[in-house]
Amino acid sequence: MIEENYLSEYNSCMLCPRKCGVNRNEAPGYCREKSDLHVARAALHMWEEPCISGTNGSGTVFFSGCNMGCVFCQNRAISRGQVGKYISADRLVDIFFELEDKGANNINLVTGDMFIPTIRVAIERARNRGISIPFLFNTSSYLTLDSVRSLDGLIDIYLPDMKYIREEDAVRYSAAKGYVESAKAAIDEMVRQCPECIFEDERVCDRPSEQSPAYDHAAIMKKGVVVRHLLMPGMLIQAKLIVKYLYDKYGDKIYVSLMNQYTPGGNLKNFPEIDRKVSGRDYDSLIEYAARIGLVNGFMQVGETAQESFIPSFDCEGV
Repeated sequence: MIEENYLSEYNSCMLCPRKCGVNRNEAPGYCREKSDLHVARAALHMWEEPCISGTNGSGTVFFSGCNMGCVFCQNRAISRGQVGKYISADRLVDIFFELEDKGANNINLVTGDMFIPTIRVAIERARNRGISIPFLFNTSSYLTLDSVRSLDGLIDIYLPDMKYIREEDAVRYSAAKGYVESAKAAIDEMVRQCPECIFEDERVCDRPSEQSPAYDHAAIMKKGVVVRHLLMPGMLIQAKLIVKYLYDKYGDKIYVSLMNQYTPGGNLKNFPEIDRKVSGRDYDSLIEYAARIGLVNGFMQVGETAQESFIPSFDCEGV
């Protein structure tokens, strides 16, 4: 049974490759979080990939804290654990149902990596109560293989990042030693669990959708894997290597989402090479490369997307 002794998994935390070993039932780990669920926002989000948000929206639950150390972090307020409310597993279950009642296409667990044992319990309780929409795990991919395996049968859709394929960049910009091999192994397990992308028509929702993107209809993903990569300044070659790796390994079994919304954040005086936006020429080159090698199942961004409209207010809405 999932619930049995789940809090003991926090006694000497090994959930991510840092394996800090902190007793998070008593003190914060590297992620700045104890075992208590810390949530900054729970609301409909219209700006995920079309098959995730659709016109109804994705029911996003933003968790505070982060096991990465990205110098360019765009969600610094929550990644550093500065905002949010502490809630129980039962309250998280109630939030799932509140989002479903608002018409959400899915429950989108954003950066819940630090709370996987409790999230498993909440999903099981929600399923036992009859929730009908998919659960989506939105992650940096800096996870141990055991952590991903523990989600087998509970997560319907994985939305992992593949931030780097060069270890030196993972260390320099995200203080994430071992990121590349950990992310590859994590994504491989996600694809094993969800080896086929399955779509259905979006359910009818009476809620007005004035904030929705400019499309009338989208098939909504019910199961599958969408790997994201955020193009960063000066890293076009790395981005192409990531696209090639993903396509060579998985072909059309997954979707690849190529993003150009990098916005310099934090104190980057020691990292001047990434203290700028991505050029349109570089992003166009990446998209052209993806098409040239045969990638069909993918998403691209158009227009001026490097703006804060993609970053919601972490004001504890819905928590």
